[in-house]
Amino acid sequence: MTLTRYEPWSLLDQMRREMDRALGDTRTAEGSSVATSDWVPAVDIKEEKDSFVIIADIPGVDPKDIEVHMENGMLTIKGEKESEKKEEREGYKRVERSYGSFYRRFSLPDTADAEKISAKSNNGVLEVTIGKQEQVQPRKISVDS
Repeated sequence: MTLTRYEPWSLLDQMRREMDRALGDTRTAEGSSVATSDWVPAVDIKEEKDSFVIIADIPGVDPKDIEVHMENGMLTIKGEKESEKKEEREGYKRVERSYGSFYRRFSLPDTADAEKISAKSNNGVLEVTIGKQEQVQPRKISVDS
């Protein structure tokens, strides 16, 4: 038996993007003129004892084209995957690979330490490690009589 991942909204999202592109519409749902991401990389987020780890699948993106920054408790990952500029469309039956810019934002908990963030890319997988702040140990206060 083969397991197939079911994503009911992916076809509707793809259709909306194609219609927006065909009509030249770059507005977001809020009506602003800011272009939305062309594709969204899948991420895994896990919490470890001394850090938070975000793992993002970004195949085909050069590490120099990835920007990671932290501001006001928000971690932002953005970049761009260049498409192969092929004018020849002969032989293509379906094109599913995504190209263009991507943008992901993550709200970090208060325990995240902005000074302890590192990122590395290996074989199309970006791993961002966010260190946790050292916990203040409780202190017993003696009561004098």
